Amino acid sequence: MREESLSFLKELMDAPSPSGFEQPAQTVFRKYVAQFADEVRTDVHGNATAVLNGKGKLRVMLAGHCDEIGLMVNHIEDSGFIRFAAIGGMDQSLLPGLRVMIHSKKGPVLGVIGKKPIHLLKPEERKKVAEIKQLWIDIGVRNKADAKKVVELGDPITVSAGFEVLRGQLAVSRGFDDKIGTFVVAETVRLLSGKKINAAVFGVSTVQEEIGLRGAQTSAYGIDPHVGIAIDVGFASDFPGADKSEIGEASLGKGPILHRGANINPVLGEHLVKTAKSRKIPYQMQSAPRATGTDANAMQVTRAGVAAALVSIPNRYMHTSAEIVSLRDAENAARLLAAAIEKMSEKMDFTP
Repeated sequence: MREESLSFLKELMDAPSPSGFEQPAQTVFRKYVAQFADEVRTDVHGNATAVLNGKGKLRVMLAGHCDEIGLMVNHIEDSGFIRFAAIGGMDQSLLPGLRVMIHSKKGPVLGVIGKKPIHLLKPEERKKVAEIKQLWIDIGVRNKADAKKVVELGDPITVSAGFEVLRGQLAVSRGFDDKIGTFVVAETVRLLSGKKINAAVFGVSTVQEEIGLRGAQTSAYGIDPHVGIAIDVGFASDFPGADKSEIGEASLGKGPILHRGANINPVLGEHLVKTAKSRKIPYQMQSAPRATGTDANAMQVTRAGVAAALVSIPNRYMHTSAEIVSLRDAENAARLLAAAIEKMSEKMDFTP
């Protein structure tokens, strides 16, 4: 991966983006794509959009959501310990012992998620996953008054775990679901910059996907695209105990995942496959028999309907603080999207 792109990815991953709150990752996205786009804009919902060839007759929307799962300050005990609620699909079994960052108006506040030590649990309690209501955050204060000096109800919380590169072009971080999608959108805009394209391209870093595909719904309504492609993460199945008959077969490093199914326009889906084959870009295939639960779903049913598709980056350990993806898969996803868009024109008919 080129040095500038890797530096952008690290900055993007380390920027906190709790769903429904201020999105520092959007600032990183806007700064990077401003070098390549004709226009960069942000709507009232928080979606950030990079525009190329905005007057093109065929409007193509790319969507990768920048928001991440997290927590929220829900109650402050008299003792100063903080009770919290989940934002999005947090895995409760992984919470005890995590270091977290509370994003308050007065700046970030480091804390630790605590629970009763295993030594003090009854045998039957040790077999059960601790519920969120049994956990708390310790920020090292003496009482409620001290806690309220630095945090308040409703403050968002993210896991304090950053981006690192592993062996074999793999990387680990919290929030690859789906800031790696935002990264691919930005890289696609970069690859298309300066090239003669027929389509108008709207590369959107969407918000609030983790709480209901909300950003894609509003941004797609505003853009009114003919084509909408979501870039998200998909389940890798190359780990011990994975049931490939249930989740499909996908491995890190073997290319982005393409899909066939109800959420995928068949003409657009085949266009992506043909482009990958002609450019010798590796890809993997999975079925999608119903709505995918990604921004592709929201785009597909916008206004009178959009030709939708989904490009997924294989991801191990989704919705944990240590998600793993392949940097090569992300690069190949951007290459595929750029090549596919180069071949698009207003003459294309996406009617099934």
